[in-house]
Amino acid sequence: MKAIQLHATGGPEVLTLAELPIPAPGPGQVLIRTEAIGVNFIEIYFRKGVYKAALPLVPGTEASGIVEALGPGVTGFTVGDLVASTAVQGSYAEYALAPAVQLVKVPDGVAPEQAAAAMLQGMTAHYLAHSTFPLKKGDTALVHAGAGGVGLLLTQMAVRMGARVITTVGSAAKAELSREAGASDVIFYDEQDFDVEVKRLTGGRGVDVVYDSVGKTTFDRSLNCLRPRGLMALFGASSGAVPLFDLIQLNGKGSLYVTRPTLAHYISTREELEWRSGEVMRWVAAGELKLRTEHIYPLEQAAQAQIDMEARRTTGKILLEA
Repeated sequence: MKAIQLHATGGPEVLTLAELPIPAPGPGQVLIRTEAIGVNFIEIYFRKGVYKAALPLVPGTEASGIVEALGPGVTGFTVGDLVASTAVQGSYAEYALAPAVQLVKVPDGVAPEQAAAAMLQGMTAHYLAHSTFPLKKGDTALVHAGAGGVGLLLTQMAVRMGARVITTVGSAAKAELSREAGASDVIFYDEQDFDVEVKRLTGGRGVDVVYDSVGKTTFDRSLNCLRPRGLMALFGASSGAVPLFDLIQLNGKGSLYVTRPTLAHYISTREELEWRSGEVMRWVAAGELKLRTEHIYPLEQAAQAQIDMEARRTTGKILLEA
């Protein structure tokens, strides 16, 4: 099979196309013939060595595809099922293994590309809006990277829950996409002091919650956007890791809360995985949750896909096709 492999950490050039044997499923595993592969910042972190992994490595964890074979002890799936997961081992490949406990069937009406685009980012948006800070009617949220994959989905979910959403973006085109998703106000982060603008837009009160996937360049000013006892959900670090932080600042800024959530802890049980993925897929199938999947690259262009993601040249979900 064709696969993307890296033998050393570094720039995009370390991602090389290789011919590897098709893996065999072990106990509790399912072999998938990948149809669509999700590209996420976590693969960039592994490529750079920010996150450690044994080398050589086939990157990737998110994919949709067709069940090709079942390992011993697997039930609930049959060969030919269209499935998706955020726990596919080495998804940048034509075939990959996934643990059955982290695999879900894709319902009718949802295409493979939609399934791959909806899993990680859709369930991330779901846990942020429904669990990390459960939004309710009348709440106001600030969503950074409002035209990104999570940003667009999170905005739609927040609006359907009755919340007001303010977003930050980097261009007029991205601002239009964010408004289409339901943002009431859009701030250009490279032209405006977003914390000042947020306070103006909220009459000096501040927002109830900040959903921040950017990290280093937004963290400090994001705290300034919160109302007293508001919550900052830092769920990514596309601009780099947040520097060491003195917690006493949370007192002075209004007894604030900060959390650093990750999806794995919000789908740690089968019940929670099926709840989140089921709601997201159902909304996609019904047309109630709009996905953007216009950035699809062939597998051999994985390096370019990561370059474009890191440079913020894309909107919505970036996918590879095997």
